[in-house]
Amino acid sequence: MTERVVLAYSGGLDTSVAIGWIAEETGAEVVAVAADVGQGGEDLETIRKRALACGAVESVVVDVKQEFAEQYCLPALRTNALYLDRYPLVSALSRPVIVKHLVAAARDHGASTVAHGCTGKGNDQVRFEVGVGALAPDLRVLAPVRDSGMTRDKAIGFAEEKGLPIDVTKKSPYSIDQNLWGRAVETGFLEDIWNAPIEDVYDYTADPALPREPDEVVITFQRGAPVAIDGRPVDMLEAVLELNRRAGAQGVGRIDLVEDRLVGIKSREVYEAPGALALITAHQELENVTVERDLARFKRTVDQRWGELVYDGLWFSPLKRALDAFVEDANAHVSGDVRLTLHGGRAVVTGRRSEESLYEYEWATYDSGDVFDQSLAKGFVELWGLPSKMAARRDHRTASGNAEPGR
Repeated sequence: MTERVVLAYSGGLDTSVAIGWIAEETGAEVVAVAADVGQGGEDLETIRKRALACGAVESVVVDVKQEFAEQYCLPALRTNALYLDRYPLVSALSRPVIVKHLVAAARDHGASTVAHGCTGKGNDQVRFEVGVGALAPDLRVLAPVRDSGMTRDKAIGFAEEKGLPIDVTKKSPYSIDQNLWGRAVETGFLEDIWNAPIEDVYDYTADPALPREPDEVVITFQRGAPVAIDGRPVDMLEAVLELNRRAGAQGVGRIDLVEDRLVGIKSREVYEAPGALALITAHQELENVTVERDLARFKRTVDQRWGELVYDGLWFSPLKRALDAFVEDANAHVSGDVRLTLHGGRAVVTGRRSEESLYEYEWATYDSGDVFDQSLAKGFVELWGLPSKMAARRDHRTASGNAEPGR
């Protein structure tokens, strides 16, 4: 039986060329797998047919938008996942769901190897290969672009020589990766970190400086998940799509970031994530209302570590799995409504309410009806500061005892 290789297929130049390259170099048959994570662009049926025309023996397209939203974006929302406190893990979130379906296709088609089109400078090579290793340790991994030195010129030459049905002249000045959670743009003039982004970099967001009326939106959550927008029931996918549209129209979600890549270099990335950032802003505020102080403090540490694990390609790791259980429990009371004003590139919280609120007016007010017994505060402050006071006395004694005579 001829060996088979399952290839993560995007429909672009590199992965189209990779079909023929793998067949020539290994003698294996190639099964192309394309996943719809809400990236838009070409119709997936067109991509499926292109893979077959480029020499794939099978071409599989899978619509994973709902799965991606519910099982990947929702955990990121509940964790307020922002790498370096700014990046909402756009590409990092989509890789594990793609890996899951690559492994499933390898099992279905009797493949012994999985291939991807990543370079050796990025994070995605790690996310694909570590993910495959975690789900299917027996599968081998090929990386034609990285391991064969396949430059763009070589890829174009191969495509022309083989007469592949792909436009080799079309070249964006940027490298773009996008899905329903956001959009990532790099390379081109953006590699000079002094250069400001220009408007043609953006697609998910309108210019925030243009005059327009603000948009007020009320998001309802249950256990940390959005379940309604302005009172209309939605699931996670619908919530993200609607807020991508509404927040994007107000210029919300633009991020210009120099980040620390997993491979050790710094990289300049421009992101758009209007729905993700609007939802995270609302979720964080509802946590402020409903989550007890010590749990909230510790969860912020968990949130940061969770985001680092996902960025670093460790979605399927034991620690990530254990943190998921914590985050699920920590969101048990994150239910209620948050009102946002979307305007001028910002999502601003203007109201919050919850049946599970820990904010109690009678304790917080300074007006009549205050039930806070301020007479208890004096003793509390004295005891709270006692360890610091005792340490300060000790330090003073020590300093005095070490002073030289006459000085």
